[in-house]
Amino acid sequence: MSDTELEQLLAAASKIPMTAADREAQRRSFAYGNTKTENDRITKAMVDRAAEHLKSAGA
Repeated sequence: MSDTELEQLLAAASKIPMTAADREAQRRSFAYGNTKTENDRITKAMVDRAAEHLKSAGA
């Protein structure tokens, strides 16, 4: 893939609106990826539980 093709794809992707569910999934994915590099015992289920706990606590 050329740089021009990549730039065109990025420009097109930036115009697609994210839903609240998309943002939440991306937030959890980011949290998982960053914590997993620091602690190999972290699981996606642990991140999901923490996110649900924070949501119910009003954070």
